[in-house]
Amino acid sequence: MLARAKINLALHVTGQCADGYHTLHSLVAFADIGDEVFVEPADTDQLVAAGPFASAVPPLEDNGLSKALECVRRWGVDAAASKPLALHLAKYLPVASGIGGGSADMAALMRLLTGGRALTDSERSDLLTLGADVPMCFAEQPAIISGIGEVIEPIKVLPTPCVLVNPGVAISTPAVFKALTSRSNPPLPTWSDPVSFDGLVGYLTTTRNDLMDAAISLAPEIAECLSALADAPFARMSGSGATCFALMESDSDAVQLASDVQKAGPDWWVQATVLR
Repeated sequence: MLARAKINLALHVTGQCADGYHTLHSLVAFADIGDEVFVEPADTDQLVAAGPFASAVPPLEDNGLSKALECVRRWGVDAAASKPLALHLAKYLPVASGIGGGSADMAALMRLLTGGRALTDSERSDLLTLGADVPMCFAEQPAIISGIGEVIEPIKVLPTPCVLVNPGVAISTPAVFKALTSRSNPPLPTWSDPVSFDGLVGYLTTTRNDLMDAAISLAPEIAECLSALADAPFARMSGSGATCFALMESDSDAVQLASDVQKAGPDWWVQATVLR
């Protein structure tokens, strides 16, 4: 099961709740690349990690995948899930990188174990207890997100070539929110359902990522990535960072930009992909 990278094309922080959670208004889309999750019967529950970022994957007892598995078992939707399982995770996305890797992994495991069926209202509420990004990653479709992540309004986004760049710096999301100077900002402008690349870029130029300045203050390498993407039609940081993205008009343009950026940052993680 592919756990596709989640890209925040725009992210507005609109307030803070009494319990400390922040309310957001965000536009998300999903890339054609991601981690991969599959399961098989085992004698005991276990996590087997592989892939270029396997060394950064915490053990099962400290991994969100264990919470996702426990959640599905409480639902009692799959007899196989009640028995010990080996969870296999091929980790292709950098960790703590603002593209939903851990949340996407949990959501992919839950889709796999539930057969992709529609969830009940109670089950959808359970998703949010696993993390604000988990409900949107479970839906895995372009959407306008509001509240603390529980309100998902599906939208249409044209397939858009994209380049993802991460400087190899893991960033703590709580630390980024702590560094915010403004926690009550205007929401997204009304979504105009753009039907062209120029229309999408035009809309995005009227939006923000309110976490970007705070993230750059913690990891100046983000600014270096954005500088390397400066010639793209549109570039921005995703989520709480440190991954940045650039939108391109064609697949060939994305491949060329990825090649150029990799030369500028030989140690960076750089991927050309498509948002769908």
